Amino acid sequence: MQTNQAASPSVQGLMAQAIREIAFLKSGEEFLVSDLFKGYEWKRIPLKDRLLLGSLFLSESKIHIMFSAVKKNRSNLQVYRRNSI
Repeated sequence: MQTNQAASPSVQGLMAQAIREIAFLKSGEEFLVSDLFKGYEWKRIPLKDRLLLGSLFLSESKIHIMFSAVKKNRSNLQVYRRNSI
């Protein structure tokens, strides 16, 4: 994970968990970062950590071959797509 922001160990663990979940998506499938967690798990993550995770995930999408950022949805949330490898 390459970033200029200092991520706490818990956010780094969440990032690793999110990237592992991408492997279960079909090629071409679109998703939000929150989709990579169970609903109750996502809601239990403190807001500051969710925001940092979103920033880190967007940065990672620029260098990771498994997924890429594609658009913003109506709620202004970043949408990603699982790339075919």
